[in-house]
Amino acid sequence: MKRIFADANGWIALNSKRDQLHDVAMRVNKELLREGHRYVTTNFILDETYTGLLMKVGHFAAVDFGERIRNSRTVQIIHITEDIEDEAWKLFKQYSDKNFSFTDCTSFVVMRQVNMVEAFTGDHHFEQMQFVALLK
Repeated sequence: MKRIFADANGWIALNSKRDQLHDVAMRVNKELLREGHRYVTTNFILDETYTGLLMKVGHFAAVDFGERIRNSRTVQIIHITEDIEDEAWKLFKQYSDKNFSFTDCTSFVVMRQVNMVEAFTGDHHFEQMQFVALLK
């Protein structure tokens, strides 16, 4: 079983038919799950996703997504610890030439800690950190 990091960009694309990446997200998600892969995400990513879905699709969609993720057997949620935040802060300060969000930096730290290289996202920031963005 391979673990894939799931970013808010991917979760929103998967759950919003109006998102430009919706069709590719649906196709890639179906392939990954059929092949037995599992997702890893963080509480910071879920925060971004709930807010993004609320703004783009509505309250019901955000709550529905949250309920499905919280009860999913295919998603592991990692909670950002103080140590992860400290490492993310170092990255955030280091890359002044990039527009990484602080949440992006927490994701990069988590991905490195659990040896993941692929992300369910179309966000080019992951590629800038040498990860593979599966929704490209």
